[in-house]
Amino acid sequence: MNQNQTRQAHIGGLAFFAKSELLSNEDVARALKRMAHEIIEKNENLEDVVLVALQRGGVSFGERLRDLLAEIGQQNVELGLIDVSFYRDDIDQRPVPESSETRIPVSLEDKTVILIDDVLFTGRTIRAALNALSEWGRPRVIQLAVMVDRGHRELPIRPDYIGKNLPTSRDEAIVATLDGVWIGTRGEQ
Repeated sequence: MNQNQTRQAHIGGLAFFAKSELLSNEDVARALKRMAHEIIEKNENLEDVVLVALQRGGVSFGERLRDLLAEIGQQNVELGLIDVSFYRDDIDQRPVPESSETRIPVSLEDKTVILIDDVLFTGRTIRAALNALSEWGRPRVIQLAVMVDRGHRELPIRPDYIGKNLPTSRDEAIVATLDGVWIGTRGEQ
């Protein structure tokens, strides 16, 4: 994406106007590979690990991490998808996005669940994900993997695996995909 292109934001019908690219697709691929190695190092038995990607931003990162864990760790890891829209504490302050599928393919009882999202900001989406996960069983432990940690936490949530720490101002926006990470602003279309 170059500086003149507009990328559609994931929520609220706002457009994303890129100022600059912070990570290239090669940078993202390298960060994901490092994160996969860290997951393997921290979790001795991948057989007990279940990846759960947040709809929509975490899905492509979850799929790529699943593939990397199979390649590097020689172990297939289950991948689930979770939509946290109706678990958010700001549901009355913003429009509810079109609902996405929640699909958890295995029991989470006594498993290590790794939540995966694209960007960690205030922590409120992760709090919603924790509430949503509680309906699917009681994991032994929940870990958090994010491609970008941009700071500005409003809740005591800290990721276990981070692609890149990218401090931002509250007025800036970040879009993270497998193709790269961009900083810019959001505005009306």
